[in-house]
Amino acid sequence: MSSEQRTPVPKTGSRPDPWVIGVSGGLLVAFVLTALVLPAQVSAGVDAAFAWSARWFGAYWQVLLLATVAVITVLAMSRYGRVRMGGDVTPEFGWFRWVAMILTTLLAAGGVFWAAAEPIAHYVDAPPQYADVQVGMDGAAVAMAQSFVHWGFPAWAIGGSLATLVMMRGVEKGMPLRPRTLLWPVMGDRIRTHWIGSVVDICCVVAVVAGTVGPIGFLGLQMSYIGGEVFGLSSGYGTQVIVIVGLTLVATVSVLSGLDHGIQLISRINVWAALALIVLLVGLASLPYVVDLFLQASAVHIREFVPMTLFRGDQEWLGYWTVFFFGWFIGYGPLMAIFIARISKGRTVRQIFLGATVLPAVITGLWFTALGGTGLWLEQSDPGIISGPYAEHGLPAAALAIVDALPMSGLTALVMVVVTLIFFAGTMDAMSYAISASSMREGEPRSLIRAFWCVGMGVAAVVLLTIGDGGVQALQSFIVVTAVPVGLIMLPSLWTTPRLIREMAVEQGIVTPTLPAGEVAAPVEETAPVEVPAKV
Repeated sequence: MSSEQRTPVPKTGSRPDPWVIGVSGGLLVAFVLTALVLPAQVSAGVDAAFAWSARWFGAYWQVLLLATVAVITVLAMSRYGRVRMGGDVTPEFGWFRWVAMILTTLLAAGGVFWAAAEPIAHYVDAPPQYADVQVGMDGAAVAMAQSFVHWGFPAWAIGGSLATLVMMRGVEKGMPLRPRTLLWPVMGDRIRTHWIGSVVDICCVVAVVAGTVGPIGFLGLQMSYIGGEVFGLSSGYGTQVIVIVGLTLVATVSVLSGLDHGIQLISRINVWAALALIVLLVGLASLPYVVDLFLQASAVHIREFVPMTLFRGDQEWLGYWTVFFFGWFIGYGPLMAIFIARISKGRTVRQIFLGATVLPAVITGLWFTALGGTGLWLEQSDPGIISGPYAEHGLPAAALAIVDALPMSGLTALVMVVVTLIFFAGTMDAMSYAISASSMREGEPRSLIRAFWCVGMGVAAVVLLTIGDGGVQALQSFIVVTAVPVGLIMLPSLWTTPRLIREMAVEQGIVTPTLPAGEVAAPVEETAPVEVPAKV
């Protein structure tokens, strides 16, 4: 590695980057205003760009995610897994709080609705390569395993493994905690001030803002739907605004309380509330069925992981499922890495692999099985009870149908709403930190800048809702378009991360340095012992 990559640059304080803030925020404002004025044209343009991105980059994204899982697994399970990132310090957070905070970065994007709807969708309309699988437990296991592939190891590894390690090594060498640091091993320290670095930061911030504002607006639509169906509330624009304002207020309060307080509290409440919902759902459904389904789906997942990940046989299906999700997660990747790198100092490579990829993937699988598996059990007991509402009304209808078919539906629906809102508040908090860190030239992002992005995303969602779900869905899909440049930014980590980790392993004495061919290590000179005169 060149000397310019080894030169730490002292941090002199908190300095925002007006270019990243101005261009990223300006692009968001421009999108929202254009969607208000020309909603049909914006929707059509995003759809065309989405189709082009999925067609030309879908295969690349699939290979990128699979390669990321392979490289980090080999690194973590080898002797390099003992390399400690961020210096020889005690981790700032214990395992429970650490993993809980990591879970907030991505799971809210799927949260309740995809966990309820995707398994039933794959069960009723099997993935193309498994069209001959019979219904019943075999079909349910395939449907759940396909969901595991979409929301499991590839989704978590793209941000929580190689990119995180590059970020942590870069920060140790004096680089800022910004997306541009992913290219530091390639371009050296000049990426700090090069225009390419600004482009990288802007692309990554726009991707995450689009991928967060879209789900916020989507949440407002779905919560108003559930409130109207279950609690008799109005499902109009007023209710949607109240939901988003309340969500934004909670996230903003968490932001202002600091990273060490607010997001820790939200993440812990997140875990316990989700666990309460799982226990409630499984306790009211068939526990033996859900356990059996998880085991059989896990077996199918292990056996079919590579074929499911790389399937290319049906472009339309891929654009709706695998390529859509993989593009979405790639768009989140750099800023996920920023947040996870910030809270993982003192962890080893193996611990980061387990805590930021393996455990979140397993927990996500348990979450999907508890909620989606309950829906599959109900569907097999009474065909159409879940698939019918899903086909007619989409994602929220699947979750609501599961609740309605169980005893104590009112209580279960209330817990589901609370869990969903907490998930999204945690994600807004985590992403506002990562966006703000990307907007800083030096130093830790100020709470006011984080609050600005948090409130700004909520306001953008409220404005987009004035034109209905079309603007929200267009922005939510736009993250797949932004995944095109972000995917290229993530690519070098496949080969730069092993090189950086080996360098650290030599520094930490885990491996011995490799000498050039024909050169031998210099013998250690023996020195005569120094005689120390006796004290008188």
